[in-house]
Amino acid sequence: MNNKILLVDDHILFRKGLRALLSAHPDFTIVDDVGVSRDIVQVAQRQEPDIVLMDLHTTGSQGLDTVTQFKRRLTRVKAALLTSMRTEDYVRSALGAGVDGYVLKSASVDELVMALNSVAAGKKYLSPDVSGHLVESFLHPEVANGRKTGIDLLTTRERGILQLIAEGRTNRSAAELLCVSSKTVEKYRSSLMQKLGLRNACELTLAAIEMGLVERPQAISRLIGVSPSGFASLE
Repeated sequence: MNNKILLVDDHILFRKGLRALLSAHPDFTIVDDVGVSRDIVQVAQRQEPDIVLMDLHTTGSQGLDTVTQFKRRLTRVKAALLTSMRTEDYVRSALGAGVDGYVLKSASVDELVMALNSVAAGKKYLSPDVSGHLVESFLHPEVANGRKTGIDLLTTRERGILQLIAEGRTNRSAAELLCVSSKTVEKYRSSLMQKLGLRNACELTLAAIEMGLVERPQAISRLIGVSPSGFASLE
């Protein structure tokens, strides 16, 4: 059975590469690929995909709001996340928003194909690393509840703003993306530094990397001034 897929991701090169990869597979037809800023519901209504494969963590908490709206208005269409986010709270929030599949960007091509086929068949799919962590926290809640990390101290909105800061967004661009004022973002920035015991944007970026809120090569390349393609030579 050939499944029609709509790709949503803000990284153009990644998106185009994924399109080429999946287009070569007989099980899939890519109907379109778009950035997160587009009205996903509108595009999906026009293209009529079977699955929307998306990475929405670049918009923080608003990304999962998009999933909720999407699932409410297009009940037939499946939603799968392809993301680097693996924190327990985010995974639980994503499942609560109605995602049918949760695949990590570190997954193999074979796993991604299996995930998409599972979702198309009406099954839920979680990457093994994600599902294993959730099962562990369910079986041993006393361990999970007693283990407080930096990300546990942050609200969903604070995590979203920390991620945008780590991605190099200015207060103004982050405010426009989140539909708030620049002063609000600045207040969140100050609150984040105080809550996490940090001093500047560089330390905020490093904290976001350690929390898994941003992809390591791209974030570190901004800190040290090299392109991600040249990162391998530094290792």
